[in-house]
Amino acid sequence: MEHVAIGEVDNSVQPAAVMRQLTESLGCSDVAINYYELAPGDSFAFAYHEHEVQEEIFVVLEGTATWELADEDGDGRQTVEVGPGEAVRFPPGERQRGWNWSGRTNDTEPDDSEGRDGDDTRSSDGQRVRALAVGAPLAYGDQPKSADCPECGPDAPVTVGRPDDDPAAVVTTCDDCGTEVGRWVRGENGENERIV
Repeated sequence: MEHVAIGEVDNSVQPAAVMRQLTESLGCSDVAINYYELAPGDSFAFAYHEHEVQEEIFVVLEGTATWELADEDGDGRQTVEVGPGEAVRFPPGERQRGWNWSGRTNDTEPDDSEGRDGDDTRSSDGQRVRALAVGAPLAYGDQPKSADCPECGPDAPVTVGRPDDDPAAVVTTCDDCGTEVGRWVRGENGENERIV
């Protein structure tokens, strides 16, 4: 048996205020498990993505998360809301990205350039989303990613990595034009924040 206090696991730099990777701490060999806290405007992932071999299950403990996925025609996006005490499953190959859109002040959907700081579609009265994510098998396989690039448009292919100018940060960069479309760092309060 393995036992861990979630609050004692390091916060990984992610597009969520808090993301604690529990897999290694619990000694898991066949399943991934992560704990998330999303402030309004935060996301579960750096980009829209899919897993070649892994299915993902999200269990929302508190708040309401909204996932975007390809619509039935494959030429747009549809949304699915998942509230407290609900779960959602994505099979291998299903492209998706989950958000905390609470506190929205208008009906427009955010694009990847919007973070929780400084965009006009959010208000400070939104609530946090707390959730567990479980993925199996532990291997991801190929994981194509895309984001909305201000130069190339929606669903541009992106790469996630550590930049040379700040190895503690994580960035998403458009594969087509090289534009940095997102940058996340650990904030002064110990939580992650988007600065680009």
